[in-house]
Amino acid sequence: MTSLPRIVILDGATLNPGDNPWTEIQSLGTVEVFGFSTTDELESRLADADIAITNKVTLGGDLLRRLPGLKFITVTATGYDCVDVAAARELGIPVSNVPTYGTDSVSQFAFAQLLELCHRVSLHDAAVRNGRWQTCGSFSFWLTPQIELAGLTMGIIGFGRIGRRTGALANAFGMRVLAADQWQHDPPDYDGFEWADADRVASEADAVLLHCNLTDESRGMIDASFLARMKRSAFLINASRGPLVDEAALAAALNEDRIAGAATDVVSIEPIRDDNPLLGAKHMLITPHMAWSTLAARKRMTSTTAANIRDFLAGSPQNVVNSK
Repeated sequence: MTSLPRIVILDGATLNPGDNPWTEIQSLGTVEVFGFSTTDELESRLADADIAITNKVTLGGDLLRRLPGLKFITVTATGYDCVDVAAARELGIPVSNVPTYGTDSVSQFAFAQLLELCHRVSLHDAAVRNGRWQTCGSFSFWLTPQIELAGLTMGIIGFGRIGRRTGALANAFGMRVLAADQWQHDPPDYDGFEWADADRVASEADAVLLHCNLTDESRGMIDASFLARMKRSAFLINASRGPLVDEAALAAALNEDRIAGAATDVVSIEPIRDDNPLLGAKHMLITPHMAWSTLAARKRMTSTTAANIRDFLAGSPQNVVNSK
C-alpha cells in the first residue's frame, strides 16, 4: 500500500467517549471516526475504506463482498462474532482482534458481580438512606443472606486468560476452583484446582462463571437442563456473551427459586429490549455490557488496535483470527 490507508472506525463512541484519543491510530493513515453506525450506513461509510475498525457493528459476508477495496478488519474486542470471518477469509481479508486488553478488568468485574450477589451492598446502602437503620432497633441488620466465599466452589466455563485470572481471584478468597475448557493444559499451581466438564461444574459449583467464547457449540449452553443440575443455593454469572444463556430458562429458574441468584453484564440482544425476560426475574442483577470499560483496558485496546494496523501495513498481521 503506497499511499496512506483510509481507516474507518464504525463505532468509536464506546471506546473513546472523550478520554481515550485516537492519536496513535491517526498517525497510521487518514482516519474517519463514527460514534455509531447502523446497518444501512455501513456500505457507504466503508466504500473507500482500506481498513475497518469495529467493536460490535456487524460485518456480514454479503456486505464484505460489496467492498472490494477493504483489505483489513480489526475488532476492538476479544470476541469477534460480529464479523463473518469465513467470508473475510474467502475474500482474503485478515481479521484481527485484541486478545488481552480486558483480562484484569473483566475478571475484576465478574468478582464484583459475585460479591454483590453475596452481600447486596447497594440494596443495604439504599435501605440505610431510606431510614431503615434508624428505625430497626438494633446496631445491625441485613436484608439478604450474607455469604462467605471461603470454602465454597467456583466453577468456571472457559479457562482462557480471563477465566484463569478469575480463578486466581477465587483462590485468593479461599475458594476451590473447577474449570471446564476444551483445552485442558497448563493447570494453575494453587491448591484446590481441578479440571471438570460442564456437567460437574453445574452440579458442584456454588458460583458458575461464564468466560467462554460464543460459538455454535456454546450458544444456549446454559439451558433448562444445565440450570436444573445447579444447586438451589448457587449463583450464575455471565460477563462473556449473552447468547450463551437461554434467558427464558434462566428467568424461570430464578422465579421458581431453583437457583439463588444471577448476574449478567451481557444479554442476547443489546441494548436490552423491554421484553427481555431477565428484566422481570427475581434475584437478577443486570449491567449494561460494561465489564470491559475501564480506562486502563480501553487504552490497551486502542494501543493494540494501532499495533494490529502497523503489523498489517508491514505485511505481518498479528492476532489474526481467520488465518485457517
